[in-house]
Amino acid sequence: MQSESVRLILDTMGSFLRDNSAYELRSVIGRGLEDLMTVNLARYKPTGEYVAIRRIDLDSCTNDMVNYLQGELHVSKLFHHPCILPHKSVFIAENELWVIIPFMAYGSAQDLISTHFTDGLSEQSIAYILLGVLRALEYIHQMGYVHRSVKASHILISADGQVYLSGLRSIFSLIRHGQRARVVHDFPQYSVKVLPWLSPEVLQQNLQGYDFRSDIYSLGITACELANGHVPFTDMPATQMLLEKLNGTVPCLLDTTTIPPEELSMKPSRSGADSGICEGPGAGGARHTNGEPSSSSRGNPYSRTFSSHFHAFVELCLQRDPEKRPSASSLIGHSFFKQIKRRSSEALPELLRPVSPISSLDCMQPQDSPTGLASLESDLSQLDVDDWDF
Repeated sequence: MQSESVRLILDTMGSFLRDNSAYELRSVIGRGLEDLMTVNLARYKPTGEYVAIRRIDLDSCTNDMVNYLQGELHVSKLFHHPCILPHKSVFIAENELWVIIPFMAYGSAQDLISTHFTDGLSEQSIAYILLGVLRALEYIHQMGYVHRSVKASHILISADGQVYLSGLRSIFSLIRHGQRARVVHDFPQYSVKVLPWLSPEVLQQNLQGYDFRSDIYSLGITACELANGHVPFTDMPATQMLLEKLNGTVPCLLDTTTIPPEELSMKPSRSGADSGICEGPGAGGARHTNGEPSSSSRGNPYSRTFSSHFHAFVELCLQRDPEKRPSASSLIGHSFFKQIKRRSSEALPELLRPVSPISSLDCMQPQDSPTGLASLESDLSQLDVDDWDF
């Protein structure tokens, strides 16, 4: 029985009760893994707090999928870091694997973009988010793993502004037979959704292979995603995207320094900027630092100027030659992060205003109040959580 092979690595994993009767299932907030996984909002009865539960139908999973899940569970059990999404508990309930994780009241960074910041987040909020991701990647790389799925939908933000990296299902170990391999050649399973973020060397699949620096490239794509409000290369067929990356085409931050003034003066349109590819430095025009829009922008969302430190950070991450990309440890000390003065838990909630964490709505109502639950579920319905890949 497939569930038995998963059961072997569960042990006493997590801190919450391994009993499905301890959880009161609420609304469905997402699906995944070829519709074999349902993500529920739930209330943990012993404490009353909200959690998210991934429920996976093991009987319908193929052997490959079970092995895929086993790898994720093993890594989640191994990793302990404040910027990596923890598993509160993992157990089998009848034919389902239940994975209990904290409920992220701000959702993912991708949710914030799709529902509130459609033209991109502010530079300072991006700095806090990317620093959290880099700290997680530094730990993951030191442990001998490559994440292979860094993107905005895998960056989750809690009610108090803590940043967590998730998406560990595609993670891959560089350790083989007790030795740390210099490179790996494995191509991520179920990776169709993550292709725009993958580095040229991962997509190329040649004898040279790839290493942890492929995650740094994905971080650069994610930086553009957070700043521009959309993902570079997504308007291209997969073959064209591969050719563009292999030829050294580099996405960029869209602002007054990368978009010609005549385009900024035109009626705002996404069609010309979807690929996020720079056409050259702009000249002239009103400029404002830190990605804040110009008051004379005529409504064009890209009439803003990100700092030179931010541009330099992205360019470093997106070097075509992986040998030229810095490590996560090195990037943590980059000048881009000098603008961070406080902890993300203190600063992010302020920077994300007027957005408020979903859980705050429930605080104003009794725990089982129908009104409070309706408000909570109404807000959840606005999130694009289909891609929450906990």
